[in-house]
Amino acid sequence: MLNRVQKRNLTKRDYVTLSSMIFALFFGAGNLIFPLHLGQLAGGHWGIAAAGFLITAVLLPLLSVLAVCVTKSKGVYDIGKPLGATFAVVFMVLIHFTIGPFFGTPRTATVSFTVGMAPFFPAKYQSLALLLSSAAFFGLAYYLSVEQSKIMARVGKLLNPLFLLLLVAIFAVAFSSPLAHAGSTSATAAYQTAGFTNGFLQGYNTMDALAGLALGVTIVTAVNFMGQTDPNKAAWVTARAGFFSMAFEGLIYVLLILLGAQSLGQFKLSDNGGVAFDQIVNHYMGNVGQAILAVLIITTCLTTAIGLVAAFAQDFHKHFGFLSYKAWLRITCLASFLTANVGLNQIIAWSTPVLMFLYPLAMALIFLSILSPLFHKSSVVYVWVVVFTVVPAVFDMVAAFPAVVSQSTFGQAMAHVQSFLPLASSGMDWLVPALVGAVFGTAHYLLLQRAKTSTGMEVPMKR
Repeated sequence: MLNRVQKRNLTKRDYVTLSSMIFALFFGAGNLIFPLHLGQLAGGHWGIAAAGFLITAVLLPLLSVLAVCVTKSKGVYDIGKPLGATFAVVFMVLIHFTIGPFFGTPRTATVSFTVGMAPFFPAKYQSLALLLSSAAFFGLAYYLSVEQSKIMARVGKLLNPLFLLLLVAIFAVAFSSPLAHAGSTSATAAYQTAGFTNGFLQGYNTMDALAGLALGVTIVTAVNFMGQTDPNKAAWVTARAGFFSMAFEGLIYVLLILLGAQSLGQFKLSDNGGVAFDQIVNHYMGNVGQAILAVLIITTCLTTAIGLVAAFAQDFHKHFGFLSYKAWLRITCLASFLTANVGLNQIIAWSTPVLMFLYPLAMALIFLSILSPLFHKSSVVYVWVVVFTVVPAVFDMVAAFPAVVSQSTFGQAMAHVQSFLPLASSGMDWLVPALVGAVFGTAHYLLLQRAKTSTGMEVPMKR
């Protein structure tokens, strides 16, 4: 199909539409509820917490888009390929299932129901209402993503502008009459002493660094359908649009965190950001606000769901071609529907340890990809860094599991060993080993370069 696309130069309107689509694909369920909840947790320390959050929720996703551009990749498989085809496939599957049918995609349906629709149903009908609403939600997501060439228009030109209009309306009302001065509100104990670190770790929950790698295939496909089929031009277009979309996303994050901190003047710390958002909107606008919030949440969650199910189907069809794109699309939509009915709190509880394992690996691969021109994508550098990163990532995963695992004899033994690693108490114990791996990997690469110079042998690398 791409062979029939007419090559052309992009207009400013094209860039706006593409940036809008990228923003919408990234900004979904967790992007609304987690920063709002972070604001409530951080209280008067919301500024330093926001700084940490923006690194993992904005800078890293932007770097993931740039990693796709620098390596001229078409998806998460290409990002992991310097470590070999087997690793690339396993990493691709783990990423897609994490942000796809196991955690990320079901969360788009549960958040849209919990925040937007649950208040309209009596408690005894909540389970049935979630079942029916999630079925309709993923049915619509399938319909809107089944034609790949129309995804950008449906998301960038229709759904995202509607979402932004509603969100601006809520911000205008809330900030015209704030519930409290954010700087004077109380912070939880953890944020009084380690606001930056906790904000940094909260950014994991958006899953956007992982999504940036996985959504690369959808973004690149959309750019190709716009007539930019040359890899170099497609990379430049993607990078430019990605920068504008991520900068705008960062602005919205700051406003949501501030809104969460201000809400403590009227409400107590909520269980999650979804509850907080519902309380805030109802306080200002009553039932009308609840209806606006319902449309807002459903719209933004739907745009992200479209991107996630499309990316899953595109990558799986490419690497497991015994099923068509539409068949994989049906599978991920059905699986996401089933997982969504487990409930929001359970999804969050079990997704956190998986994220604690995958995020260090993803961050290592993102930085390796961006810096890869410096060492010609040499596989030895990748191997050293990833091997040194994966061990502490396993420790972090076990520690983040619910008590049934983390407090077991095995979990406590792992925690004891983990305590000897630098920065273990802050959840950043992977950082020093990754840097050590980078030093060893670079030294190994330079030794191979010297051997190549003296003997004429080729340095092992992936091109």
